[in-house]
Amino acid sequence: MSFLDLPEGLPERIIQCNSPYTVRFGVRLRGRMYSFIGWRSVREHCEPVKGDIRYASNADAEEVEALAALMTLKCSLVDVPFGGSKGALKIDPRGWTPQELEHITRRFTQEMNKRPDRARRQCVGSDIGTGEREMAWMMDEFRRANPTDVVTSGACVTGKPLSKGGIAGRAESTGRGVQFAIQSSLRDTRTPGLDGRRNLKGASTVIQGFGNVGYHAARFLSEEDDARVTVLAERDGYVANPEGLSIEALKQHQIRTGSILGFDGAKSIAGDMCGVEQPCDVLIPAAMENAIHAENAERMKAHLVVEAANGPVTFEADEILRSRGVTILPDLYVNAGGVVVSYFERVKNLTHIPFGLMERRRRERGNHTIATALERMTGKESPADMRDEFLEGGAEIDLVRSGLEDVMRSTWTRIADLMEQQPELGDYRTAAYVASIRQVADL
Repeated sequence: MSFLDLPEGLPERIIQCNSPYTVRFGVRLRGRMYSFIGWRSVREHCEPVKGDIRYASNADAEEVEALAALMTLKCSLVDVPFGGSKGALKIDPRGWTPQELEHITRRFTQEMNKRPDRARRQCVGSDIGTGEREMAWMMDEFRRANPTDVVTSGACVTGKPLSKGGIAGRAESTGRGVQFAIQSSLRDTRTPGLDGRRNLKGASTVIQGFGNVGYHAARFLSEEDDARVTVLAERDGYVANPEGLSIEALKQHQIRTGSILGFDGAKSIAGDMCGVEQPCDVLIPAAMENAIHAENAERMKAHLVVEAANGPVTFEADEILRSRGVTILPDLYVNAGGVVVSYFERVKNLTHIPFGLMERRRRERGNHTIATALERMTGKESPADMRDEFLEGGAEIDLVRSGLEDVMRSTWTRIADLMEQQPELGDYRTAAYVASIRQVADL
């Protein structure tokens, strides 16, 4: 807290969690009663509170409280008006049928709804082990418990299916945010760039993790920025192709076989966790915590490390990498795309107006007028595909992407400006935390 100059006692107040609690409940399944334990941690400096729900057999109260603190700072950094929270249920979802999971999820939701942070004051979303299906069940249960508050009870859950009030672009949001974070930093001439380059064209990229975040980041960087994703690593090994992997083909292979190994378009190295150590311009750890640590940091050969996962670089590894001149974009900023688009989804649910509804046709007419005028002035017709794209009035996903890009750009500017004003901060991680904590302190 030495960079913050906060009033006495305020740092301790910020660190405190308002409402950590444990829920225990039973569900009758398979002819017997099963007992479950879960946790929820709420930080109420701002309401509603935003916190995703994870289902994991290794979940515990300490982890939930730490992740709630991280969510508080993440929301503050990107200027999303949420307090931070987190929830977890100690369960391996793979051990239960969909029908059993529904019963368990509904009971868990009922327990959460008994607490002070009920529907009007909370906004939950999906995390490890949960997805659109679980969010739809939770929303339905919140609505049952709050039948007179249909508007808020629908908006208290994000990451829902589109048919249940979800928003276009939510599934891709964290990976898309990773792309925008890299673009924003490279555009900024105050950063080293990639050997002086200010774009990703041809940049060799190594990604650890091929789940939702890793897949979307890989896809967008290769298809839209012309980056070469040369290595993709998973728990059982990695695949490599110096010319660049075909991301969509690799994903289909993973869906079909359950593994990235054995993909025809790459060399497969089984049982080897050294994929992240391969030479590259950009390294994106998008899987687990502590993936880069003191024992392997010296072997990293990247110019830029982009923390798409939560806490993928340990404190010791961070110091080692920075001493070698490696730029690190911190997780607090990089993976904030999910919470930003969750905020958009909540706004959509509260207003009951899909994004673009009031503007789309007006923009189409305006664009049509411009295109027609240009064709008359030049005496040439525009190529049909370009004309059709130009005439698009902006679908919901276009507006979601535009809004997310704006947030990621403006947030990067705040971080970089603070680094310029206070060079003693030393790195972008510290600058991001200082910017975030100051905003929390001002509320």
